Amino acid sequence: MPFIRRLLNRRFIYFTIILLVKGFLAWSVVFDKGPSFMTLVTEIPFFWVVFCLIEWLASKRKMLYYMIVNLLFTLLYFTVLMYYKYYGIIVTYHALRQADKVAEVGNSTYSLLDPYYLFIFVDIFVLAFILWRPKNISYQRAVSSRPIMKKRGIIALFVVSFMLCLLNIWPNRASMNENKQAEEMGILNYEVYTIFADTTADEDIVPMEQITQSEINRLKGVEQPLEPKYFGADKGKNVIILQMESFQDFLIGLKIDGQEITPNMNKLAAENFHFNRFYTMVGQGTTSDAEYVVNTSLYVPKHEAATDKNVAKALPSFPKLMKANDYNTATFHTNAIEFWNRKELYSAIGWEKYYDQSFYGDDDHVAFGSSDEVLYAKTIPELKKMDESDKPFYAQVISMSAHHPFDLPERKYKMQLPERFEGTLVGDYIRSQNYADYALGQFIDGLKESGLWDDSIIMFYGDHQGLSLYSLDNKEKDLVAEMIGHEYGYTDMFRIGAVLHAPGVTYPKVVSQMGGEVDIMPTLANLAGVSMDGQIHFGQDLLNQPSDMIPMRHFLPSGSVITNDYLFMPGISYEDGTNYSLANGSTSERGITNGQYNRTLKLLNLSDSYVKQLPDKDPADQPVSAATGKQ
Repeated sequence: MPFIRRLLNRRFIYFTIILLVKGFLAWSVVFDKGPSFMTLVTEIPFFWVVFCLIEWLASKRKMLYYMIVNLLFTLLYFTVLMYYKYYGIIVTYHALRQADKVAEVGNSTYSLLDPYYLFIFVDIFVLAFILWRPKNISYQRAVSSRPIMKKRGIIALFVVSFMLCLLNIWPNRASMNENKQAEEMGILNYEVYTIFADTTADEDIVPMEQITQSEINRLKGVEQPLEPKYFGADKGKNVIILQMESFQDFLIGLKIDGQEITPNMNKLAAENFHFNRFYTMVGQGTTSDAEYVVNTSLYVPKHEAATDKNVAKALPSFPKLMKANDYNTATFHTNAIEFWNRKELYSAIGWEKYYDQSFYGDDDHVAFGSSDEVLYAKTIPELKKMDESDKPFYAQVISMSAHHPFDLPERKYKMQLPERFEGTLVGDYIRSQNYADYALGQFIDGLKESGLWDDSIIMFYGDHQGLSLYSLDNKEKDLVAEMIGHEYGYTDMFRIGAVLHAPGVTYPKVVSQMGGEVDIMPTLANLAGVSMDGQIHFGQDLLNQPSDMIPMRHFLPSGSVITNDYLFMPGISYEDGTNYSLANGSTSERGITNGQYNRTLKLLNLSDSYVKQLPDKDPADQPVSAATGKQ
């Protein structure tokens, strides 16, 4: 009883200490400098604002409200930890729209969990057990209804705490780096600020008439050639793009203890154009965002998945462009079309036909659907049928077996891992990519045997990073460094594999031209002899238009950009940003110019403004299911 009495009478202090410990844990994970004096200055005032409201407004059952607040703040801190471990940024309310996907990607989510994170929930269960034991309930209700101080004192403390919260928020509201902004404001202040800022901000929308291809090219530093090289070199041939799950460029040519990890991809890269400086450009939607960027040549939204934010619009796209040029179009994916809102994405970008789980079934299950072997085995006959038409086709094929957390069934093992890699995320990644490469070999063989190989432009590319820096422990980082020969960094993480096969055009060559997923559409359209005139696009033809900048989003702070020599991340502003050398990953005070940084922000704003002003799509425009023949 004495303990309960003290707890009830000093609940304000005890819950401040409890939540502060949890705040320290979150800060130690997500901020490079870890917890500091600023943790006290930023987090405690927020606690006290809420606690004062309880003491002020609740006439009884105050302890219950403290417990509810403790639970809610604990869940928020826990979500911050988990989200950061994959995305590397501070979660905001925008991610609530993805809450329904947690169960569907359960293994991927749980793999990010360090067991000690769960200790932040221990106090909740202990206090609930102590306070709500039958013999303590009546006593708890009586004592917890008593105020901890006079009403004037509560009001004064509320006002002081509220002002401190404003002082933490206001000077830092213009920060470009969301993580820095959260560190300066405090995590809880930042979460509230994002809600307030989004609901009150005046959007800087560029009028549609000012969004021109010439302005985009000017900002990117590219010129439109009068007679582009290779235009129509493969006119009339099919176009196939294979999106490879989590495939990073360092895998190409990689050996571990003499074992090739991706022998089929190695051969493919050695015989065709291998773009060795090619970068992912996805956001919160990861794989579905890659589908969006590749097929629209637009940038992803700032905080949300493109499949949630932009799919109500009638998006100009590669499928629509190819259809207008007398191509049939289809997309192939072994997952359900409802996942990541793909049905709405497919209708927005104009796919005529889709193949999903209803077509492939759930045989030989790996990750979220049928294995890559099943994907390729069932896709080849469908591509052959499309090839028998009097029209060429454009098809996108999406692999999935190498999906995070790379939990490959033992029956699919195709290599023996060295002992030091066993039981690590890095080892699981290597083994999964080795299997995906094995299945890829079957796909390539099928394309060649069917005659499709010589009659198709084929682009192979990774959708996004597989090994996130934020998820690796020190041992795993050492293993990656051992494999690639240097410390693993941002410049390695975002570089994805990209290989182009174009009959009569490509030959064994490493293409050092920098590029990203936004560039795939204009590059392939040029080879197919399909004009992009009149269609806004933010990518460029990599065979004709060298560029010096790739804007990045979501996984990096707003304003981040990759140039020919550096990856730049802003701090509070451009002035305190960091440049990472693409050559060796080292940091440098000298790097991109203020002009490049500002052009990056303008390009992102142009893309956002363009999509916002597009007309809504026609709800009747829906792709046809290959399994049912219905929309």
